[in-house]
Amino acid sequence: MADKTFHIAMYPWFALGHITPYVHLANKLAENGHKISFFLPAKTLRMVEAFNLHPDLVTFIPIIVPHVEGLPLGAETTNDVPFPLHPLIMTAMDCTEPDIEAYLRELKPHFVFFDFTCWLPTLTRKLGIKSVVYCIISSGTIGYLLSPARKIIERGLTSFDLLEPPKGFPSSSIKLGMYEAQGLAAVTTMDYGSGISFAERHLKSFSDCDAIGFKTCKEIEGPYCEYIGNQFEKPMLYAGPVVPEPPTMVLEERWERLLSNFEAKTLIFCAFGSECVLKKDQFQELVLGLELTGLPFLVALKAPMGAQTIESALPEGFQERVNGTGFIYGGWVPQQLILRHPSVGCFVTHCGSGSLAEAMVNDCQLVLVPHVGDQIINARLMAGDLRIGVEVEKSEKDGLFTKDDVNKAVKALMDCDSELGKEVRANHAKWKEFLLAPGLENYYINDFVMKLNNLV
Repeated sequence: MADKTFHIAMYPWFALGHITPYVHLANKLAENGHKISFFLPAKTLRMVEAFNLHPDLVTFIPIIVPHVEGLPLGAETTNDVPFPLHPLIMTAMDCTEPDIEAYLRELKPHFVFFDFTCWLPTLTRKLGIKSVVYCIISSGTIGYLLSPARKIIERGLTSFDLLEPPKGFPSSSIKLGMYEAQGLAAVTTMDYGSGISFAERHLKSFSDCDAIGFKTCKEIEGPYCEYIGNQFEKPMLYAGPVVPEPPTMVLEERWERLLSNFEAKTLIFCAFGSECVLKKDQFQELVLGLELTGLPFLVALKAPMGAQTIESALPEGFQERVNGTGFIYGGWVPQQLILRHPSVGCFVTHCGSGSLAEAMVNDCQLVLVPHVGDQIINARLMAGDLRIGVEVEKSEKDGLFTKDDVNKAVKALMDCDSELGKEVRANHAKWKEFLLAPGLENYYINDFVMKLNNLV
């Protein structure tokens, strides 16, 4: 069996936060001799090409994304449009079905890995190909929100439903406030392309596929994955941590020069991914909270709503007060490299799964500021189940935080005498050691491939 290699096609949701982890998995599988045909939007190719470590086995196949009325011309991924237009990106992706069918007929892979394109299992079954949902959203989130036990299709889903876990859900730290439950219920039931709700889309994908895979380990999310496997009556595949390879490139001189000005583990780095845009008042509370800590900081965020530039949204007198210790940047930064820098002691994150995965294998401590969707449940799992981060407190009424809330969370981690900080640092060190243990990745990838073998 160990000698058997597979041809796997991949078609992740048109969001960089989904495409990137699929590329990481493609690299791990190619390392073991498996061939990957990776479908992705044509213009996204240049953004991920450099991450292909096995071009002899991993082939990117650009897909022309059809134009859908209401989308800006040339929009291909969620990165190109605000959140309310994401369903139109999904509609455009659904329109690629004829092209995907033509490619699959030609390529004849053993498997197709997918997540949001709920029509793929019907197509692959017709072609004699096995389909695997490789889910980037955490198993805790899927199990809590979308368990068949909730009977969403029959009953709908209200914010009150989400205040309690579904029947049979494992014991956990997931507790939602009413404001969060309202937001999650709205997103889960909203039309998410082609007239299909987010919940229907995922329930259909999980129900119709041949197996379900998660980018995680049994030791971290085992109970949630087993719950999902039992609920949908599907084989469960664990890909393991799929830790990205350390970057081969080095920090640009301007970043190295800036970061090297500060002592080891003293700098706060704050970044919220490629899509998060804060309201101006929350942006100001965030940076004022970082100023209150008295520690040096680097903030890399998109300009807040209504602001042309990030500088124009700063509080009055702020730049003068933090000159030399506080740095605000509105463009892309090499996050993985910055997190590895010795000066970075704290990472203020929006709790996207990619950012959390990068942070867990580095030494920086985690301050959690979730905004939407699975980020909220990710934060509860990190701060509660694993106890490797501190979440910024927010108002139960409107979900807003203050500068004092930000300062309090950072201080709880960074103060040497803080008992909570000591516990979190020890837990983080333990999980980092586990995730980087020699042989762990190979064990999981081998087991993953063995379970694929059982499907054919």
